[in-house]
Amino acid sequence: MRFEFFISRRYFKSKPKRTVLSLITLLSIAGITIGVTALIVVIGVMSGFESDLKTRIMGIEPHLVIDRNHQPIHDYRQIVALARQTPGVRSASPVQELQVMLRSDTRVAGAVIKGVEPVAAGEGLKMLNMDALAATPVQDAATPTPPPMIVGRDLARSLGVFQGDTLFVVSPRGTLAPVGLIPYMKRFEVVDFFQTGMYEYDGGLVFVRLEDAQSLSQDRTAVNAVEVRVDRIFQATAIGDRIVAGMDDAYRSRDWMQLNKNLFVALKLEKAAMFITLTLITLVATFSITSSLVMLVMEKIKDIAILKALGATAANIRWIFVAQGMLIGVIGTGAGVLLGTLLCYLQATREWIRLPGDVYYITALPVDLTAVDVAVVALSAMAICFLATLYPAQQASRFNPLEAIRFG
Repeated sequence: MRFEFFISRRYFKSKPKRTVLSLITLLSIAGITIGVTALIVVIGVMSGFESDLKTRIMGIEPHLVIDRNHQPIHDYRQIVALARQTPGVRSASPVQELQVMLRSDTRVAGAVIKGVEPVAAGEGLKMLNMDALAATPVQDAATPTPPPMIVGRDLARSLGVFQGDTLFVVSPRGTLAPVGLIPYMKRFEVVDFFQTGMYEYDGGLVFVRLEDAQSLSQDRTAVNAVEVRVDRIFQATAIGDRIVAGMDDAYRSRDWMQLNKNLFVALKLEKAAMFITLTLITLVATFSITSSLVMLVMEKIKDIAILKALGATAANIRWIFVAQGMLIGVIGTGAGVLLGTLLCYLQATREWIRLPGDVYYITALPVDLTAVDVAVVALSAMAICFLATLYPAQQASRFNPLEAIRFG
């Protein structure tokens, strides 16, 4: 062991002459522990919310969307076949989307209607009851059964409809008559509901069969886009580029990160802001490290003089007090990492902190802590502790041994 670390360890273990110095050291360790614990817990919770949100979005949104710059796609069957043959693709299905008005017996609401092929889309839309959507309605000349529709839970609540009720869908793509444009209207039966926990989907999205959506758009031979789901979502961009490589330049591929860019950018900014804010707690705690080291330097003036008289260089003296401060930082950071990881583990397994279901879309605080997050927090805390040791260590290395012995 180098003598600098040996002496710094002896200084740490020995009882200081001043009680205040011992108290400041303990407060330094406690402050760093609290700061690191808070950072790990907050980062784990923020990552948990981001992971949970990502899972819910992926449950209703595709990994890839291939469209033709807002133009109808007539050869969508060939595109679906090409996508399914691409390595890494799990499923591909055509979709037809359009904005409509929904009218119940008492209320009216705007919504986005999404036409899908129940069998093909069912491989990705696990939260939807595709069996109910795929059921062929019984056609009777006297009282024909309307086609099925799956409605978001919040949208159904605002319209005041229940399972088995009927809704009128009013499409703006109507027919031109002498009196003007007459909107196309069609009656649907609400066969089921879905709930993602995100109001953007639950309050404004409905699912119907592809052929019914095509009839509402007045074009039974085209779709808006082809939705693709892949095995590895972070390879979606590369897979999309391979699919559209041999197509017309009008075709484009957008992955799930581009489709939800604003949301994920906001989450990253919020996570970064919380990290910077809580790092200030650790920064404040390191001020006490500087204070304790300054007091320790004043207490060990004679020791410094003797070491210099024996041949110790300024760098040796500097490393003694840097090691002393880093030892405080290592203990505080290690305790904070253990405590923060333990709290995250207990929340993930026991779900001690519950959330009101009528306010949040989840019932327990989500936690998703990774080794990378823990390492970033620990390294940041250690870097701050190291910076806090530089000033007192530099001051200690500048002492003149003769003056230190004379006035010490």
